[in-house]
Amino acid sequence: MTFWQEIIAHYNHWVAIFLMVSGLYVVVARGNMVKKLVGLSLFQTSVYLIYLLPGKIIGGTPPILAKEFAVYSNPLPHVLILTAIVVGVATLALGLALVVRVNEAFGTIEEDEIFAEDEDE
Repeated sequence: MTFWQEIIAHYNHWVAIFLMVSGLYVVVARGNMVKKLVGLSLFQTSVYLIYLLPGKIIGGTPPILAKEFAVYSNPLPHVLILTAIVVGVATLALGLALVVRVNEAFGTIEEDEIFAEDEDE
């Protein structure tokens, strides 16, 4: 396999890496708290993808025992990711609630303005 064929064969890994890097960039580069939460959500989604990518076995069947099947796919990564999605939604909701509370207290959701107002006091 040539280099480009190898790259194209693993396009799903590259998508997950792109999501991870873009989510990390949004968290680091932006001062808006809602944008930071969106970046964390992107980063979290990329982790889900990276964890699920090796979970599918080509030719594997669901883990239902039968004599005609020999190769089974492991359902554990999918179950763990479902749990992680529920926890992620809950933490995102908590983060958004905290952003609303910060906005009520400081009148802004920009970190720079909050730090400047906090230093003035």
